[in-house]
Amino acid sequence: MNSLHLQEVDSLEAIVIIDNELDPISPPAPNTVQVAGNLGTIGMNSMHKLTDRGSACKELRMEDICCSAHGLSILVTATKGDQKHAVLFDAGPEEDAWERNVKRLRPDLASVEVIQLSHWHRDHSGGLGRAIRMIKDAKQSSRRSDDLVVDLHPDRPVYRGIALPEHIISLEADPTFDELTDAGAVVSKSSEAHTILDDMFLISGEIPRLTPYETGLKNAVRYDPEENDWFSDELITDERFLACNIKGKGIVVFTGCSHAGVVNTTKNALELIGTDVPLHAVVGGFHLAMSDDAQVQSTVSDLKRLDPAVLMPGHCSGWRAKFAIEKHMPGTLVPCTVGIKITF
Repeated sequence: MNSLHLQEVDSLEAIVIIDNELDPISPPAPNTVQVAGNLGTIGMNSMHKLTDRGSACKELRMEDICCSAHGLSILVTATKGDQKHAVLFDAGPEEDAWERNVKRLRPDLASVEVIQLSHWHRDHSGGLGRAIRMIKDAKQSSRRSDDLVVDLHPDRPVYRGIALPEHIISLEADPTFDELTDAGAVVSKSSEAHTILDDMFLISGEIPRLTPYETGLKNAVRYDPEENDWFSDELITDERFLACNIKGKGIVVFTGCSHAGVVNTTKNALELIGTDVPLHAVVGGFHLAMSDDAQVQSTVSDLKRLDPAVLMPGHCSGWRAKFAIEKHMPGTLVPCTVGIKITF
């Protein structure tokens, strides 16, 4: 496969707007990434100024701290020279959660040029409508007239679900293409790998399945309205990742859930960008929370062979996977927790 031309960027910043886990106290492992968003930095950035408590100048309030939710949303900003571009990777499970955390984090929404949906699951798409409207409002307030593009896989299921032994549990529908257009976005559909924003970001196509143990989402099904029936959908073939290439460090991969497998996802990034570029970090959902010990160990062993400097598992990764990473790859683990700002 021919590699895509992905520009090197000078630096990368990622703000975790939605994640399953909240931890505003723990520091990151040394020599990994710079992290802001702990209680100290929240207090320093507090809007609540004091004049009645001696030398105390600001008050840290609990309402300033983000709340966790089952899903993922990361605002990624890349800088190259005097150029800067921003992509919102997923929008979490529901609109109120996304808006609440954005109001607490106060990121520069007007800078967002593209929203990429990693895959059609509601815990990643549920906040899209509100995110589009808030970003469009921020652009209008900043007198920016550029379009907001939503980059989507064209194969949107009507419904997805999980088949249990006795019955099927249907998931809530994802927003429709028309709903996203009505919210103010320009919808762009692609199932092929492509670069965006002056080639500073890569959005993958469908991820090849190479490992024998990464077999998708067990018991996943999708609804066919013409047949009025449910059919197997375990591969979740619409899943796509986001990647950047940092000068002097290497590839940073953002993965929504890794239904394709985090090893398959990472190998595909290396193949698309070029295997002479080292892997620097993998950030997002590793989807190992419900995996057995054999799959966790196989995953960690293969990740170790890929030799990343930083692993930032979040969302659906699960504590067992984080424990195994810390045990077998000490010094690489930085949990991807809500409210943190990561600087590579």
